[in-house]
Amino acid sequence: MPLKINLKKGQKIILNGAVIENTNPRSVSFTLMNEASILRDNDVLTAEEACTPASRVYFNVQGMYLFPDKREQYYQNVNQFLEDYERAAKSALPITYAIREALLDGEFYSALKQARHLIEHENKVLCNVQESDPELLDYTSGGESDAK
Repeated sequence: MPLKINLKKGQKIILNGAVIENTNPRSVSFTLMNEASILRDNDVLTAEEACTPASRVYFNVQGMYLFPDKREQYYQNVNQFLEDYERAAKSALPITYAIREALLDGEFYSALKQARHLIEHENKVLCNVQESDPELLDYTSGGESDAK
């Protein structure tokens, strides 16, 4: 089934691992006639942005989706990060289970969507921790001034 893509000026997509940017001053559209791995720039997470446990899961699932030749390496990373996350937050088990199932079924885009849910879960957990004890997440208080 063909997929029509519209790109605004300056917008980027990743198509089968290649970054494509609209450098035209106007929006452009094109149609994909066959199956392809595609992500819009607002769905792409860079290595530098993958700085939390859930975002590391997303980044590695993204790698599995975009770079089939490196899937095994990314898959090992995803499994380790999911195991770590599950130990830290048992409440995430339905989400991590859904990610694993999607990956086993070869549904990498679906796994990416579930990894987004994991990031949302992580944000809620961290928000709850901060509400219960604001100093727990405040790394600037105490430690540095006591070290002098």
